[in-house]
Amino acid sequence: MDEGQGQYIAVPFSLVGFFVTPRSVEESIRTDLTPEELEKLQEIIARFLFNEDVRVAIYPSVVPPEQASEAVRELESIIFGERE
Repeated sequence: MDEGQGQYIAVPFSLVGFFVTPRSVEESIRTDLTPEELEKLQEIIARFLFNEDVRVAIYPSVVPPEQASEAVRELESIIFGERE
C-alpha cells in the first residue's frame, strides 16, 4: 500500500478482552453494526493505541475461551481485583 508518503506494511495485532452477561453469546452481540460505526471504532483504536499515520482495520469476533484461556484469566484477575 503506497499513499505517496512511503511504504506501508500491515502488522497483525490483537486486543484481548471479555464481556460478562447473563444472556447467551448470541443474544449479547449486536448484529446490526453499521460500516460507519465500525469505521468510528477503528478511528478510536488508532487514535488511542497508536502514533500518528497508523491506520487500523478490525474484524470483531468472539474467540472461544479455550483459545484465549490464559489472557482471560489475567483479565479476570485485573478486573475483579484478584491480582497475583
